[in-house]
Amino acid sequence: MKLVIVSGRSGSGKSTALHQLEDLGYYCVDNLPVALLPELVNTFRSGIEGEPTRLAVGIDARNRVHDLSRYADIARILKEQGCDPEIVYLDARDDMLMARFSSTRRKHPLSSNQRSLEEAIAYERELLDQLASHADLRLDTSSLSVHDLREALRQRFEPDGERTSMVLIESFAFKHGVPLDADLVFDVRCLPNPHWETGLRDMTGLDQPVIEFLDEQPLVEALYLDIYSFLLRWLPELQASDRTYVTVAIGCTGGQHRSVYMVERLSAALHETLGQLQTRHRELHRKGRL
Repeated sequence: MKLVIVSGRSGSGKSTALHQLEDLGYYCVDNLPVALLPELVNTFRSGIEGEPTRLAVGIDARNRVHDLSRYADIARILKEQGCDPEIVYLDARDDMLMARFSSTRRKHPLSSNQRSLEEAIAYERELLDQLASHADLRLDTSSLSVHDLREALRQRFEPDGERTSMVLIESFAFKHGVPLDADLVFDVRCLPNPHWETGLRDMTGLDQPVIEFLDEQPLVEALYLDIYSFLLRWLPELQASDRTYVTVAIGCTGGQHRSVYMVERLSAALHETLGQLQTRHRELHRKGRL
């Protein structure tokens, strides 16, 4: 079992780190009492089918001081269980943490009427010193953007360098609205419409007669090549820009013929290049035709 402990001072990016690990397939638990780590590992290491084999746990200064101070003892228990945790410790300059709390107007978890923000930030460093001293990866996020931090963690923890962005190519009908999650939208209503061919009207872009009809149209070939070239050039850039999902929506009037045909053809051509790729035909699903 793989266990990653994410710790660090408040405002350094722990939530962002946990979200990134979740996107990489880790089962994430935030603000777990450090004393419960052995119990958590024991719960999930039974090997039951479907149980997570990769855990990420957020541990911060809201833990009991006594538990934080005895992390070395807890780590030994984990090793006896066959689990050697990897610790990611995030931090930033004091002035940067001050600025982040001021800009978000959030209350520091250790500040109070008796302890100022500046004092809370300093005290938190002291409380987390035990965890910090065992860190396998320390990141100073003072000059890192959210995207920079996510990329640093991806490079460290993404298995075998596999892609994390899932590309969905979806057909739809403009008369029912553009999909709200669409990142790229292409309009193929300018193409010859099989709807006006009596024998094709009740078919879809999945049926061979419709495919043959559209294959014979020069405009269809020209638009297909333009969209294919665009996606081949720019989808890898979108995948590399910290996106977990990229949705390409291709629409025609009724979402039955031209858009379905184009999605199927593009998906077949792009599958080998883009890795993880899904197709969906919104209107056909709505009508129960898939």
